[in-house]
Amino acid sequence: MTTRIVSIAGLVVLTGLLTGFFPKTIAENTPLKKAVIKVTILYPNAAGKKFDMDYYSNTHMPMVAGLLGDSLKLFEIDKGIAGRTPADPIPYLAIGYLYFDRLSAYQNSFRPHAEKIRSDIANYTDIQPVIQISEVVR
Repeated sequence: MTTRIVSIAGLVVLTGLLTGFFPKTIAENTPLKKAVIKVTILYPNAAGKKFDMDYYSNTHMPMVAGLLGDSLKLFEIDKGIAGRTPADPIPYLAIGYLYFDRLSAYQNSFRPHAEKIRSDIANYTDIQPVIQISEVVR
């Protein structure tokens, strides 16, 4: 019985891969094919902190995307829903991602709008975001 289930599961996965049902890596099926810089904005969870996901996803991030213009290749938003175990708190209430093809594209597009972007943070959270800039290697 177990061998049959494993065989069926393998067939389902193989069929999904062959038909393109399962998503490919970001680099293969999105505008990120040439994007190599990722700016990650982390909003750590802490007792008594607030975060308005509706405002962040429908107002703040679209505003940021508009200000950064064509230099921004894609943005994504994660909403924290659970910790590592059911007993663990959510480590981050939200995480935002901004993708660029070069570090200078991020720096040059962010710099003129930095104050406007930073001043909007108070509209959706009282958390000091943690920023990490990474090179996407895969």
